[in-house]
Amino acid sequence: MSKTILLIEDNKEVRENTAEILELANYKVRTTPNGKEGIRQVQIQKPDLIICDIMMPELDGYAVLRILGKNPDTSSIPFVFLTAKSEKSDFRKGMTMGADDYLTKPFDDTELLNVIETRLKKSEILKIEFTKTIEGLSEFIGHAKGMDELKKVSAECKPKKYLKRESIYIEGNHPKGVFFINKGKVKTYKSNADAKEYVTGLYKEGDFFGYTSLLEDTTYADSAMALESTEVVLIPKEDFFALLFHNRDVATKFIKILSDSVAEKEERLIKLAYNSVRKRLAEALMTFSERYKNENEIFSMAIPREDLASMIGTATETVTRTLTDFKEENLVDIKNSTIAIIDPEKLSKMKN
Repeated sequence: MSKTILLIEDNKEVRENTAEILELANYKVRTTPNGKEGIRQVQIQKPDLIICDIMMPELDGYAVLRILGKNPDTSSIPFVFLTAKSEKSDFRKGMTMGADDYLTKPFDDTELLNVIETRLKKSEILKIEFTKTIEGLSEFIGHAKGMDELKKVSAECKPKKYLKRESIYIEGNHPKGVFFINKGKVKTYKSNADAKEYVTGLYKEGDFFGYTSLLEDTTYADSAMALESTEVVLIPKEDFFALLFHNRDVATKFIKILSDSVAEKEERLIKLAYNSVRKRLAEALMTFSERYKNENEIFSMAIPREDLASMIGTATETVTRTLTDFKEENLVDIKNSTIAIIDPEKLSKMKN
């Protein structure tokens, strides 16, 4: 299937000649003479790559890149600048803003096609859906390692085993990298002066965690603990930043993860403030189910009552009493510390 390229260029002769070269190379080409129309075209149908002139009336190429870069849906589209200037300051400004490459006018057919082929190939590599296992992580890193700008990516990412309730990192420590869960389950939590906990996150096999403090260059704001026997890989921060800063798609993915995490935490805090204990407990149980349920199976897991209490901001005794009510209402089944959700539909309605 041929790739679609959007060409934004105000010079009619350059626009038509460039489009002709691209069409002869079997690319689908859409053209527009200005930045405003270019942004509208991207919103109508996302292209596989954008070629954009810098110096244009109304909206220049820098503004186009800035606007598209703020939108998660368009920020990962490969972006190549066309410019008649060759000063280093222009190159530096564009690359700092997130441009993938430059073509200095006049350029020949080979130079144009080589740049496009290279950028599309790198974009496709990072769109591959890798399996969320240590092999998948290694495969992802292996693909990134083959790129020119990534000459060193970790060869020492060996999984470390943690026992149930064993600490992975502690609030206040300095981060040494990003964690990836190969097997098992992890919770992150904050503790107050009375040693009471508040669960800040739940993670499962295939998830990254511990990256927020690394990105903010601060100490850990919470602690992490294995909920069961768990295997975790630590990706050293040097290798993580190499991936993050040299690959726009990787950066976009982590920005999306961060934004989703912030939105989820804000929603939880609102519900913590205004919802009843029953609603908050239903929400917590469904959160565990959504995070850890195996496909087509009834969710069943040994969940410490203290963890549920720390998620919903109430006493452990209150959680125990409410769980007993849920059991009598045939919403859950309880055996020792194991909770099985037998009516997820009613629980979902309750939390909503």
